[in-house]
Formats: sequence, C-alpha cells, structure tokens
Amino acid sequence: MKILLVAESREGKVLGGTYELVAFAAKMQAESVMFLVGDEGALPKYDGKLYLAEAKACGEYNPDVHKQMLLEVVAKENPDMIALCHSSYGWDLAPRLAFALGAAQVSEVVGLADGLPVVPVCNAKLRRDVKAKTARTVVTLQAGAFGLSEEPAGTPAVEKLGGAAAGRVQFTGYEQAAAGGVDLGKAAVIVSAGRGIGKPENVAMVAALAKALGGEYGASRPVVDAEWVEHNRQVGTTGQTVAPKLYVACGISGAIQHLAGMKKSEFIVAINTDKDAPIGDVADVLVVADLKQFVPLLTEKIQAL
Repeated sequence: MKILLVAESREGKVLGGTYELVAFAAKMQAESVMFLVGDEGALPKYDGKLYLAEAKACGEYNPDVHKQMLLEVVAKENPDMIALCHSSYGWDLAPRLAFALGAAQVSEVVGLADGLPVVPVCNAKLRRDVKAKTARTVVTLQAGAFGLSEEPAGTPAVEKLGGAAAGRVQFTGYEQAAAGGVDLGKAAVIVSAGRGIGKPENVAMVAALAKALGGEYGASRPVVDAEWVEHNRQVGTTGQTVAPKLYVACGISGAIQHLAGMKKSEFIVAINTDKDAPIGDVADVLVVADLKQFVPLLTEKIQAL
C-alpha cells in the first residue's frame, strides 16, 4: 500500500499534525510520499520523497491550486490512500480531492482495526470500522490519534512543484482570534467537567475544587455544547490545548478529541464511575467513585489544609 501524506505548514513552520500523518503511515506499514505547500527553508523531518510547492507562490491556503497540484502528484504516484489532518485545511481539501478522484472519503479517523480506519459515532460514544467501496480512499486523521514513538527524523528528497497563485479564493493572511474569558493555557492546575457531572448546577462543584487547588475550571465539548459552560473554557481539539502541572478530569470518559487537548499535562487525575473509561489510559491516578460525593469531600479536605 502507498499513502500520500498531505502535510501542513503555517507562516513558514511545519505543523505538528504532519508527524501524526507519518505515524499513521507507519502503523499501516505502508510506503508513503508527502505533499507540502511550505517553505524550502523549513522542511519536515521525513525520510522519503517530498513534493514541495512554495507557499509564497501558491499561497498557504488556496484550495483550487492545492487540489490541482495534488491531483498531479496522485497521477505520478498512484497512491491507494490520501491522508490529511482533520483540520480546517483538511476539512476543506479532502472532499474536493475525493470528488475529483471519485474516491471514498472517511473523516475523523481515530484508530485502525485490521488495517481499516476507525471513526467515532453517536457523539463519540461508539466507534465503527469503515471499509471503502472504492479502490482509493481519502481520509482525515483526528488530532492526537496517532503519534510517533520517537522524535521525527530524516531528510526528505525534494521534488519541486509549480503552481500559479490563481483560483477563486484569495488568501490574505491570518487573524488572531479575539481573547475572551480565561486563558487555560496559562493555568498550572485545571479541573474539568465532563458529561458525567450530570447537570449544569454541578459545574459549581467542579469550579470550587479548582479554586481550592488554586487553578481554573474547564470543560469537555459536550458540556460546552449543552451551554453549561462558556466555550472559552473548553479543552480539546475544538477548544484549547493545555499542559498544566495538574489536570483533574471529572466525569470525562476520554474521547480522543478531549485527550488530544490535555494528554501532555504533567499529572492527570481522573474521577469516573467507569473503571474502564478511556481516560484511565492516560491518567496517573484513576479514582473510581461517584464524583458528586467525592469532589465535595476532596474540596473540603483541601480547604482544611
């Protein structure tokens, strides 16, 4: 099997998701080649062929031009699969490629089962294996789902691509999102609420524990989607990525989208009634208990110190 990896670069820097693509290809035990619109002075650490288009000429975001160059690479390499990151770039480009190639598209891949992509369903409560009916498949990989066991290494063999900065979209630059509310990225301690807290009134219980620990409280996506907590406190791939000294997960099952946003925390404590919850795989301490009983008691003990 051969996989075409569509790497990403922003403002002259290769994004970390690029190496998750490499890890995915390794797990598939597949031959791989890479495509990147970026800067020749900042190449990914990759031991293989790299088709490189200069961002200055093509634009870091220009879906029509990028798609056409990718189709040229596909014609040369004839890959069985094209893999992109499940990012705004990947969301935009993957369906364009799939349609142009007449290929199946599988979005938000979080794992592999016997060589088949695994995707979440039912709001990530379940997972299913997907087998495409087409010879070629376009996939997007959920952030944090695949990682290299070692630091990335290698020097790519570069083949340059041309491409005029034309198309229906004109890229003008990046705009920093307006800051609002709390910046969880600066917190040394974060206590997060998950769906398991049961009801919005219990957010106060989580916030009290965070205050007792001298930290901030956060939340998983389901809690934010239910409007129990404002979005600026969301941890995960669609929220903030954090790495505090202490992360306490209250009633969070451990969907890959959430784990990707907090698994680099120095010490992780998970409180859950399910001893087999996925959050236990990354937790340093897993407390199997009813959080509505445990959290107030823990808060009281800490306040008494």
